[in-house]
Amino acid sequence: MSAPDAKRSVKLGVVLAALAGVLGAGYLIFMVGFGAVADAVLSVGWDGFALLLLYGAANFVLLGIAWLLVVPPYSWRNAVTFCWGRAVRDSAGDILPFSQFGGMVIGARATILRGIPQGLAFASMIVDTTVEMIAQIGIVILGLVILTLHLPGATSRIPMVQVTIIGILVAILAAGAFVVVQRRGFAFLERIAERLLPSAAAPAAAINRSINAIHAAPWRMAAACVVHLLGWLFSAFGTWLALTLIQAPISFGEAIVIESLLCAARSAAVFVPAALGVQEAGYALMMPLFGLAPEVGIAISLLKRAREITLGVPVLLSWQIAEGGHAVAARSAHPPAGSE
Repeated sequence: MSAPDAKRSVKLGVVLAALAGVLGAGYLIFMVGFGAVADAVLSVGWDGFALLLLYGAANFVLLGIAWLLVVPPYSWRNAVTFCWGRAVRDSAGDILPFSQFGGMVIGARATILRGIPQGLAFASMIVDTTVEMIAQIGIVILGLVILTLHLPGATSRIPMVQVTIIGILVAILAAGAFVVVQRRGFAFLERIAERLLPSAAAPAAAINRSINAIHAAPWRMAAACVVHLLGWLFSAFGTWLALTLIQAPISFGEAIVIESLLCAARSAAVFVPAALGVQEAGYALMMPLFGLAPEVGIAISLLKRAREITLGVPVLLSWQIAEGGHAVAARSAHPPAGSE
């Protein structure tokens, strides 16, 4: 298969996954009742939705700080750059028809537009993603512990929990492999690029140097991991807040369980754009564990998507404006031949 054919196949796969997710979400809403879901969503009110927007903006800041922490030569003066880059990354993954990987690349590109060297932007994104994965493993384990205390025997009776346990074991192996690849694999890729694709040798070398510089400061990675762990707990707070606003309160510990199992499900659906359908099904399946109706879970998912769209559209517009300004500046600096 040629490269263009492979690219078209990947795009088709993403589109089909998104379509399947939309149909699945629609089917869930139909099964539990559109009216019940709508009533739950509307019960939050405009004031409540404004609180959810503030929570979402604060989450961008928290995750942006975690990204900044892994970058050795940069200080708090660059916080806006990495917070904006994280906002672009998450918004692209949540709104645009890309997998999560597409959002990561766009987020790194956003930091480049604000002056971060290309090699460092992509290297820090790779390391930040790894650190976030490690923190995610921690929060999922915490969620399973709380669930076991809340519902003894849940690990053997609930299929979703069993799948999550298997997923944790796979994630631990994947995280370990990812760290090894960062320490050794990029040097190998750099040598391959020098031989087979000279034009890619310089970018590969820049990424490799930046990754080595990041790993030379492990305390920064540890600090970023702590912030990411706080970020996952903050995500659980967002679930608790949304449920409280629609008058379906649960404890914060129960919110941690919901968020931990959901993030495991979303990670498993990494190639499904915005985890369409997967997120809705996950919430609907988990709510009965805590005495809530499935439509409450779907309402929470729809509120989350409404928040992501409301915040994400302006963020992506700002990214497009920055891209346009960069293109204009590049043309001005290097006008086409004969354009005098």
